[in-house]
Amino acid sequence: MASIGNFFRRSLRRSGRREGKEEEGKKENNPSRVPQGKPGERSSVLYSAGQFFFEYLVVVSLKKMPDGRYEPKITYQFPKRENLLKGQKEEEERLLKAIPLFCFPDGNNWAPVTEFTSETFSFVLTNVDGSRKIGYCRRLLPSGRGVRLPEVFCIISCLGCFGLFSKILDEVEKRRQISMAVIYPFMQGLRESPFPAPGKTVTIKSFIPESGTELIELTRPVDAHLEHVEFQALLQRLSPHLILHIFASAVLERRLIFLAEELSVLSQCIHAVAALLYPFTWAHTYIPVVPECLLDTVCCPTPFMVGIQMRHLERVLDQPMEEALIVDLCEGKILRAVGDEEEILPIKLQNEMLTSLNRHNNNNNVHTSEQVNALVSEAFVHFFVRMVGHYSSHIKWSKNGSGTFQERAFCKAIASKTNRKFVKKFVKTNMFSLFIEEAEKSRIPQEAYFQQKITEYHEQKKHRRDS
Repeated sequence: MASIGNFFRRSLRRSGRREGKEEEGKKENNPSRVPQGKPGERSSVLYSAGQFFFEYLVVVSLKKMPDGRYEPKITYQFPKRENLLKGQKEEEERLLKAIPLFCFPDGNNWAPVTEFTSETFSFVLTNVDGSRKIGYCRRLLPSGRGVRLPEVFCIISCLGCFGLFSKILDEVEKRRQISMAVIYPFMQGLRESPFPAPGKTVTIKSFIPESGTELIELTRPVDAHLEHVEFQALLQRLSPHLILHIFASAVLERRLIFLAEELSVLSQCIHAVAALLYPFTWAHTYIPVVPECLLDTVCCPTPFMVGIQMRHLERVLDQPMEEALIVDLCEGKILRAVGDEEEILPIKLQNEMLTSLNRHNNNNNVHTSEQVNALVSEAFVHFFVRMVGHYSSHIKWSKNGSGTFQERAFCKAIASKTNRKFVKKFVKTNMFSLFIEEAEKSRIPQEAYFQQKITEYHEQKKHRRDS
C-alpha cells in the first residue's frame, strides 16, 4: 500500500515553472530556446476525435480478507493487453494496482447489504509524464437475492467527457442486471467506434436478450471545454460569493480541500472548480476523491486540490498541514481560510462576476445544464480575457520560428493598477507558465474558444469607441 501511495505522490506533482525564462529568451536565434514540452502541459489528447473511447473497463469487487475486513480487487478487465513493452507493462501494473483504491476510497468498513443506491463519480490519475487518465465509475449492487456487496464498474479513458461516459455507464448497469456476458459485446462495439468530434454523434449497435438489437446514440457536446463539467453541482451547494473566494485561491495555486460525504458531489464540484480556470489548467496535485490511505496528502507543502469524505474531517484537521482553504460542500461554507481571499481579485471585475452569477441564480428561464455551463463559463472566461487577453501581442518571434514571451512589457501594458497587481502574481503560477509555453510554440492560438472571446472583446471595445 505504501508503494502505491508513494507512486501517486510522485506522479501527481507536475512541474513547469518558467523561472528566468524571459532572461533566457533574450538570446535570439538560439535553437535551444524552442520549448521542448514538459510534464504537465495541456495534452491535446483529452479532446481529440477519432481515437478509442476508453483504454480499459474494469470491475472492482470487495473480497473478504482473513481478518474479516473487505479489500477492493479487480475481478474483470477488458481488454486484456498482451505483448506490452517492459515500460508499458510496469505502467499498466501500477495503474491496475491503484484503480481499486479510487473505486472504493471510503476504506474497508463494508458489510453485505440488500439495498444500495447506485452512484456515479470519477477520479483522475496523473502519470509520471504529466498525462492524465480519468476513471469514470458506477458503484452498484449486483442483481440477486439476499445480502450482497456493491461493486464498481470503472472505465479508464484519457478523454474528458463526464456526461457522455455517464450515459455509457447507464448502459453498462442495464446490462449488468441481465448478465456480465451482455456487457462484453457492448464494450467491444464501443471500443471499435471512433470518439466523435464536438457536436457529433456516434451510434453503437448492441444486442440484448429478449429486447433485440438496440441503437445507442452517444453525442459529444459542441463546446469541448465544457464537456467534463456540471457547474450546477457547484451552484447548488455554494453561494456565488464563496465560489469567487474558491476561484481566487485556485487562480493563485493554493491548497484547496473540499469536504462532502457523497463521492459524486466531491468529483462533480472539484471538476467544476478546475473548469473555472479555463483556458488554464490546474497543474498540481489533483485528486477529486482521496482514498482513506492517502489522507496525509493534505500535509503536502505544494499546491493541491483534493476532495475528502466528511467522515474524515477530524483526521484532516489534526494533520500538520500548512495554510489551506477548506470548503464544506454539505453546509455550503468555508471551514478554514487564509484570510485574504476577498482581496485577491480586482474588486471591479470581482463585482462583475458576482453580478453575473447572481443573475444566473435569479433567472428562472435557465433550465438545462448546457445553458448553466455556458453562462457560468462566460463570466470566468471574460475575467481572463480582461486580465491576460493581450498575451499574444507580447510574444516576440525570432526568425527560426520560436517565440519568447515578454513578461515585463505584458504586465506594463495593463493600465489599471489593481489589475496589474493581480496579474503580476498570476504570471508566476505554473498554469500561466504552461499556457505561455504552449503559446510560444506556434503563432496559431492553442485555445480557439478563448481566442474567439478575445477577438469579440476587442471588437466590442472598438465598436464602443466608434459609436
